[in-house]
Amino acid sequence: MPSSSPEAVSLLRHRAFMQFWFAKNASSFGFQMMSVAVGWQIYEITHRALDLGLIGLVQFVPSVLLALPAGHVADQFDRRRIVTICQSIEWLAIALLAVFSLTGHINEVGILALVFVVGVGKAFEFPALQSMLPAIVPPAVLPRAMASTASAGQAAMIAGPALGGLLYVAGPGTVYAVSAVLYLVALTLMSRLSYDHQPPRREPATLKTLFAGVHFIRHRPAVFGVISLDLFAVLLGGATALLPIFARDILHTGPWGLGLLRAAPAVGALLMSVWLAHNSLTRRVGPIMFASVAGFGVATIAFALSSTLWVSLIALFALGAFDMVSMVIRGALVQLETPDDMRGRVSAVNAIFINTSNQLGEFESGILAAALGAVNATLIGGIGTLVVVGLWTWWFPSLRRRQGLVSDPEPIEGASSTI
Repeated sequence: MPSSSPEAVSLLRHRAFMQFWFAKNASSFGFQMMSVAVGWQIYEITHRALDLGLIGLVQFVPSVLLALPAGHVADQFDRRRIVTICQSIEWLAIALLAVFSLTGHINEVGILALVFVVGVGKAFEFPALQSMLPAIVPPAVLPRAMASTASAGQAAMIAGPALGGLLYVAGPGTVYAVSAVLYLVALTLMSRLSYDHQPPRREPATLKTLFAGVHFIRHRPAVFGVISLDLFAVLLGGATALLPIFARDILHTGPWGLGLLRAAPAVGALLMSVWLAHNSLTRRVGPIMFASVAGFGVATIAFALSSTLWVSLIALFALGAFDMVSMVIRGALVQLETPDDMRGRVSAVNAIFINTSNQLGEFESGILAAALGAVNATLIGGIGTLVVVGLWTWWFPSLRRRQGLVSDPEPIEGASSTI
């Protein structure tokens, strides 16, 4: 059960964590602002919807293809240095976007090329950055630290595009310039962060070392259970991809209604993450995790069956809140169950799962919606999420009985023979 604790206040006294938090927050805001400016600018240049898809493609490809090498690098070298190098590359690419836009020497190919460079930097930055937090704060406050960083991420997702849109009135170059300044702030804070990481003896990059994260996850039922639960829950619960259909054809609202629908899950996640940042998850974390994923499925079903805007907003708000609870628990379990010398590679595999499930989830929702209609597709996704929860509670009984985030004294039961 969550409970308040004096440690919630002491989190603010962790100077290294606060420095990490501000750095991550600054770069997140900068990235979100850059993303909205890139979309507007490319569409203004080409007026082709396909080119908007290319923006996602040039970021998705490096995030998947470079994930395993990036995880290996994160476990072999100083992670703070990796993050600072990657952020320096991203800052340079965004600064070039600003310069070329302000001088008028910009075109579609140049924008996509620089966004690709940002995607490469993000691919190497992600596993290193994810692996740093357990070494910055004690295990007892790790869930609240993760919730606090998640709340910053949600705030950036909500406010970043809005701020970028407002600044775009002065031109895309202005947005890129402000984004570059935010990245420079993040880079300065990260370079001065007090972080003690002793990389192990370096190993050559072989297939064995690159796939060590996959091997580790496969033979750790607790880690495999939470990562695969996330994969299939996100894969099936892709209701947000169909929001334009619901807004226009089912709820009979306009662009303003679509904006509210898109914001509702993020607002629910943000408020829940703020609450989790000030409360401890100390008991029954396994049942709470499964209940949260089940709540995500129920909220998806409620959204599918709703024909009223305010009911749909409540369902999406609950969906975002439930997802945040399960995300914080899953993230903390993965980090605490993974040795420090493996966190980079495990985080890289987790990133592949997350990126793939998000993309395939939208694709699956679109295919089902085309065949069965948006309501039936979303309803099937919500029911499928509940089925996954039921199967996972059966296949992973140790997770179902899990009390604390730190490993239980009883041995973890295997699941490989069951699945």
